[in-house]
Amino acid sequence: MKQRYAGKAMTVVTLGLVLIGLLPIHAWAQDASETAPAPDQTQPIQKVGPPSVKVLQIVESGTISRKYTSALPTLLGHVAEETSVHVERIQDVAASFEDERIFDYPFIYVNYADREKWEFSETERRNIRAYLERGGFIHIDAGISAAFLRNEKNAGQHHSFAEWEASPDVADAFKSIFPGRKFKPLGRSHKVFSCFYEGLPDTEKLPETVREFVINEKWPQGTYSFVGLTVKGRLAVLCSPIIAMGWGKNQLGNWETTIGFRIREGGKGLSENLETAAYGGKRFDTRREDGALDVVFCEQAATPAWVQEPNGVWRMFAYYRSTEISEFAHDFYTQLGVNIMIYALTH
Repeated sequence: MKQRYAGKAMTVVTLGLVLIGLLPIHAWAQDASETAPAPDQTQPIQKVGPPSVKVLQIVESGTISRKYTSALPTLLGHVAEETSVHVERIQDVAASFEDERIFDYPFIYVNYADREKWEFSETERRNIRAYLERGGFIHIDAGISAAFLRNEKNAGQHHSFAEWEASPDVADAFKSIFPGRKFKPLGRSHKVFSCFYEGLPDTEKLPETVREFVINEKWPQGTYSFVGLTVKGRLAVLCSPIIAMGWGKNQLGNWETTIGFRIREGGKGLSENLETAAYGGKRFDTRREDGALDVVFCEQAATPAWVQEPNGVWRMFAYYRSTEISEFAHDFYTQLGVNIMIYALTH
């Protein structure tokens, strides 16, 4: 099994939600000789109505293998069981944004790797613009993928690395729809991080070797590196590093992946030694929350070895694995997934 690397007490906020629904299914003509009428693309995406919400996933036709096939159904089951939002536990699937059914769903999930090329057709550009302007929400998982992960699309499926910049092809694709607009980092106080779960899972379960870094640097206050595109003053498209790797369970109720932690570690004299060390790998720039750049060095493909930070400090990447770490990562990624969905359905 491939190892995945993830970039206080859990507070559950009770929601008094009005049930969120879907647009009515398009009415089809009774006469077989008639074609179906075009959907009305002027009405808002409905978030109040029928007794349950259905979610749509975009998976390009011809995709050799879908990524994390059990992830979204497991997350939807968690939402159904732990929140007051009634959601269907199995998502619907469409091959692209050309499908007019997108207007029937208030929330669309896309795994970056389930689409071969992030170039939108004219029909997709028209549909996406109308969908977002009417109130729809798109989550692009692994839509943030650090430079050292971009040479191999699957690398971004197994390494969740914090960077505050959308992948260039995703950014360009949406720029073709909304010229002049950019994905911007979401602040730590953004409601998407606290609209249902707030803070981290119980950190006392973590080994001491990783606990302080997780609390203070990795996922402070239960936040992560998200960037978003705003449409009509509303967060409408959210990109994240891969988090679906922490959602999926098998039929026995066990997590399908094992997740390890990548931790930055320093020490006396380390900066001086690394600065002058012989090096045969590649270097990559990664964007920090404040816009500054880290320089990440990789001797093996997609595996950071050390980093030069903007303040001149050098640190090494250490890799830790344990049952406690994996369980904690799964719990946290599930929290993030639930918060994203609840935010999308209530804003």
